[in-house]
Amino acid sequence: MEVIPAIDLLAGQCVRLYQGDYERSQVFSENPVDVAQQWVDQGATRLHIVDLDGAKAGKVVNLAAIEAIAQAVSIPIEIGGGLRDRSSVEQVFNLGVRWAILGTVAVEQPHLVQELCQQYPGQIIIGIDARNGLVATRGWLETSEVLATQLAVQMQELGASAIIYTDIHRDGTMAGPNLVALRELAAAISIPVIASGGVSSVTDLLSLLALEPQGVTGVIVGRALYTGDIILREALQAIGPTRIQDIPPNLGSSYLA
Repeated sequence: MEVIPAIDLLAGQCVRLYQGDYERSQVFSENPVDVAQQWVDQGATRLHIVDLDGAKAGKVVNLAAIEAIAQAVSIPIEIGGGLRDRSSVEQVFNLGVRWAILGTVAVEQPHLVQELCQQYPGQIIIGIDARNGLVATRGWLETSEVLATQLAVQMQELGASAIIYTDIHRDGTMAGPNLVALRELAAAISIPVIASGGVSSVTDLLSLLALEPQGVTGVIVGRALYTGDIILREALQAIGPTRIQDIPPNLGSSYLA
């Protein structure tokens, strides 16, 4: 299982939110590039970046920070937040980003998702952020009537290479992942599922590792890394060597096989 450090950008700084609340943010570093390099030095094989300003604005905002990270590290990065049109996706790919994470448009413009999946095979990941099983959109500020599992099935049919599932009520709380929801989601689709939200300890990582045969092949870790509750190097040793390597994107979803 791949352990993926998260870097959330707000006003160019590395922060963490509590349950997606912008008013409850905590700054961990004013230099995201230094943070990114720290995770690389500890053995990360991929970085998960979220443009929080972009998620609210509906367009990518922290371009300078994203480009600086992409140029500074030797591992691939994925980015979400504000990617709601074709030009925004093209923009981040031109910065050196490997995977684009689409969220709001998956609900509002599924035809665009299909077109982008065809244009960039293996490089489009769908971020499903759920609140009580329903998909939240627009930086978690709105909740739709769409079920998370329903959206995952639809996005798989449209060509998405993976699903990142975030339980908003657990994000930033270190209360543990929602294993029941993850198991249900993984059972509904055949493409890989990446867990996000609530991971607080190596014990949580081991509980997710038990779901790997069912399709939960990665986990994004945020606050626990920044507080020191999880030491990335030790966590990677505890769950065993990752099977995820820097495989060219044209191999499609097999990068998480």
